[in-house]
Amino acid sequence: MGALKLRSEQVRRIATAAVVGGGGIAGASALFYGVVIGQALLARRVIPQVVSPPPRADGTYGAHFDGEPIRLVVLGDSSAAGYGAELPSETFAAAVAAGLAQQQRRPVWMRCLAVVGCESRGLSPQVDVALRHRPDVAVICIGGNDVTHRVNVSLAVRHQVDAVRRLRSAGVQVVVGTCPDLGTIRPIQPPLRWLARHWSRQMATAQTIAVVEAGGRTVSLGDLLGELFYAEPDRMFSFDRFHPSGAGYLAAAQAVLPTVVASLTEPDVAAPLTASLRAGEGVRSLPRAAAEAAQHPGTEVSAAQVAGSERGPAGRWAQLRHRVWHRLPQQAAREPSQTEDRYPQEST
Repeated sequence: MGALKLRSEQVRRIATAAVVGGGGIAGASALFYGVVIGQALLARRVIPQVVSPPPRADGTYGAHFDGEPIRLVVLGDSSAAGYGAELPSETFAAAVAAGLAQQQRRPVWMRCLAVVGCESRGLSPQVDVALRHRPDVAVICIGGNDVTHRVNVSLAVRHQVDAVRRLRSAGVQVVVGTCPDLGTIRPIQPPLRWLARHWSRQMATAQTIAVVEAGGRTVSLGDLLGELFYAEPDRMFSFDRFHPSGAGYLAAAQAVLPTVVASLTEPDVAAPLTASLRAGEGVRSLPRAAAEAAQHPGTEVSAAQVAGSERGPAGRWAQLRHRVWHRLPQQAAREPSQTEDRYPQEST
């Protein structure tokens, strides 16, 4: 999720959008308007502003493994950058890099280019830098700030599509963790919480359709961490009670990692589905698959074929998968190599 920046004018914009139907609720009363304003202002007071950058986790992971390093870049907002983590090894990017090295038994050279507070329109400069690193795979987590700032969904998704297409044109595999459910954040109370949940799922659904059409894969994050956060808030939340802690980022990385591995080992996302399927998996039209994924966190959506065709009556075919989450290394094993970086670091 992105860093929440609720300035006064944004608080009023959120409430106004709800009243006039921007959040799918029409005809709201003046009382409802006042309650939403109050809840947004309360969230603004409770959630601290960003005061320091997240720890840097760039480096080579699994340097003791043989083989050519896998080149990984992580793009997006504060959720990708690991804001709230206390140590580099606790960030989302570090967990993905270490897990990928462990699963593939190869070194992983990782650069995290994510920016705290980034909206989807800020992906382009991150992609510029990423392409200079010649990555094999890119992981993108974005969308939370677009929701809190009430950015038009189609505009936000357009920026995401541009980023995915540029990466795919360069031969980079792309995995996108779609917008998390901001309705699970404790400082956001009803009725604003209900609106945040609706907007988050709307964004996630649109992201899935657009990213798969552009040649990437998605993993729905949704309220993936909701139950864990409510059961163990002191462990799963960072100090601001909005961003995850190291334990929270580890759980998110566990959900994304199997799809990252699949993108490298099963690179043709439009190939016919031959693997055995579990309940709830299979081929759907892309719009239906996107809607289902938004409701079920941890769901992978990628392109598929039916009878040799990529499209059916309702548009592009897509497959849903609930891949087994891989157990990631403990924190001590998630430290990058401090003695060997097999590629020179470029300025970002």
